[in-house]
Amino acid sequence: MRHRQALSCLTLLFFILVSSSASTLDDTCKSVAARNKYISYNYCILFFQANNTNPTADKRGLVVIAIKITQVEAANTRKRIDALMASGTDKKVNGCLFECHVHYTITLNCLEAAVKGIESGNLQDTEVTLRGVISRIDTCEEGFRKLGIKSLLAAEDATFTAGCSIALTITSML
Repeated sequence: MRHRQALSCLTLLFFILVSSSASTLDDTCKSVAARNKYISYNYCILFFQANNTNPTADKRGLVVIAIKITQVEAANTRKRIDALMASGTDKKVNGCLFECHVHYTITLNCLEAAVKGIESGNLQDTEVTLRGVISRIDTCEEGFRKLGIKSLLAAEDATFTAGCSIALTITSML
């Protein structure tokens, strides 16, 4: 009998935690969409759900998760840049790709600093870092515009920027 009662209590506690954290994610994504016209509520929810977000994360935890997701995206984009450079023959395009590679390398270091900033409570520095990261990727895209060609990294850069924008918006709410 005690085993059933304990199990019932644990089950109830689990559902309370899950509904509470779902509410935190829901409320946070509503706030993100209200504060950032480029990020919809649905995109925000899917961003976190697609990456198996910890169901007990609070807003600070969601920022760390968002930054870690963008770190993976940055590393994958850098690998794609390497592959494009290896197969490319146009020196101007390769030069642009090389600049993007540099920006993504610096970005990875900056994102690590942003995680440490959140964890230590240094929110202002984290906001500045995330704004700088977004600017670096805009600079990468600008390189393609200057060449007068369609960006070879447009999809990756847009996805990365959206993830950083989610992290930045949530950071500004803390």
